[in-house]
Amino acid sequence: MLYEDKSSNTRYLLNLVDTPGHVDFSYEVSRSLSACEGVLLLVDASQGIQSQTLATYHAAKEKGLQVVPVLTKIDMPHAQPEECMLSLSALLDVDPESVLLTSAKSGIGITDVLQTVVDRLPPPEANRSAPLKCLLVDSYYDDYRGIVCLVKVVDGRISPGDKIVSAATKTSYDVQETGVLLPHRSPTPGLHGGQVGYVIAGMKTTTEAKIGDTFFHPSKPVEPLPGFQEVRSMVFASMYPTDDCNFDDLRTAMGKLTLNDASVSTQVENSGALGMGFRCGFLGLLHMEVFHQRLADEQNMQVLVTAPMVPYKIIDAKGNESIVETPADFPESTKYYQVEEPMVEASILTPSDYVGAILVLTNDKRGVQTNMVYLEDGRVALTFLLPWQEVVTDFYNELKTITSGYASLNYREVEPQKADIVKVDVLINGKVLDALSFVCHRSKATAAGRALCLKLKNVIDRQQYEISIQATLGAKVFAKERIAPFRKDVLIKSGKAVGGGDITRKQKLLKKQKEGKKRMKTVGNVQLSQSAFWSVMSK
Repeated sequence: MLYEDKSSNTRYLLNLVDTPGHVDFSYEVSRSLSACEGVLLLVDASQGIQSQTLATYHAAKEKGLQVVPVLTKIDMPHAQPEECMLSLSALLDVDPESVLLTSAKSGIGITDVLQTVVDRLPPPEANRSAPLKCLLVDSYYDDYRGIVCLVKVVDGRISPGDKIVSAATKTSYDVQETGVLLPHRSPTPGLHGGQVGYVIAGMKTTTEAKIGDTFFHPSKPVEPLPGFQEVRSMVFASMYPTDDCNFDDLRTAMGKLTLNDASVSTQVENSGALGMGFRCGFLGLLHMEVFHQRLADEQNMQVLVTAPMVPYKIIDAKGNESIVETPADFPESTKYYQVEEPMVEASILTPSDYVGAILVLTNDKRGVQTNMVYLEDGRVALTFLLPWQEVVTDFYNELKTITSGYASLNYREVEPQKADIVKVDVLINGKVLDALSFVCHRSKATAAGRALCLKLKNVIDRQQYEISIQATLGAKVFAKERIAPFRKDVLIKSGKAVGGGDITRKQKLLKKQKEGKKRMKTVGNVQLSQSAFWSVMSK
């Protein structure tokens, strides 16, 4: 956006990046911090400091960025700006006088924020006469122009007609258009050092735009910029196309979405039950849900998503280590192995009234409390060591429910720990349904397996033959449900009894029916519909 300083009659081009607040999108925050000169730390005056606020503040300080604290929604009925400023002072050592008070709804303080950006945040350092060094910050797909790259020019100048080279792929491109964002695309004769804008260079495929890449002129090669922190997927789930779309359409749609969400990893896989699909890696459960929803909203792709799973480290009898991301790759229970499960240090800020309920929840999730601090504003800061698998299985929603939405959660990865993790298979008429297999702690395997069998019993259609649903742990069947077949009374024909009083005739008919049912069960194929599968996988 363009902002004019009235005192000096100077116009400034300000590029503002709005980062998500949820902990699942910490990679987006880290990436944005790497491309910025300063930070506006927004705090909701009606909710106070959240766990994510503290994490973002410390991340900005680690990168040496100037932080300007801003209180928002100060005109809300339940806003407490004075208490929030005291909390900022106590937790972040912020001068209360430096905190800006704003309300986007009524426009209070917005001009002050923009003026503070000009006065307190440093301009970008750049050498315009140096060779071109351009950082690819983001990208997206335009139906008419193809791939649009959002870049930060660190040094030099880039103009339409220039030839540039990607440091990551070594591919050269001809620059077709450059411009700035106001926030719409506005073409310019070029971009120089210190500016942020867009570049259209005729990239043909979505895989060519690698976030964090460096562009330079082929005649003046430069050392690539450090780029961004390498992302590590924390949750894995498979996505399969439904009857309404095919695999190639899904591949194209996912390629477009991963253009501006580089934190999603994708790999083609084939399921015997669901066909061709993708094994996807995400930063967290909300990240997975948002990506799934974007496929439906932006690309009109309806897909099935399997249960999320975290990566486990498997150590076999010879000491060889491997990372397992799918239940299918989990070793058989007959083999000797050790499992290390990923752990996180979870920080929870909550009103003191809900501490007891949170302790009960974390204990059920196999958590260990490591710290508890009572704050001056009546809230408590709790720290727990939790298995990551327990966090991704609806922990956040349960936490919000028991605290009436007042608690906030933040977490960071810590060293993995050994755990008794097992694989549970689901069999229908003796055949393993791989899409429903899952891994969990041994203490929860029985309850989870029984619940899944009961769900399947309620959604699978009744057949002419008996359907057996089993949950197994290795060779041991620990849960079973039975769907009774439709039954025709073969002893009645045209409303009359068959065989009269001859018992042998009746026994012969019943035996023939029994053998027929047995043959049907052998050759019958139980079909699990897409809607039934989704109802089983959903909470």
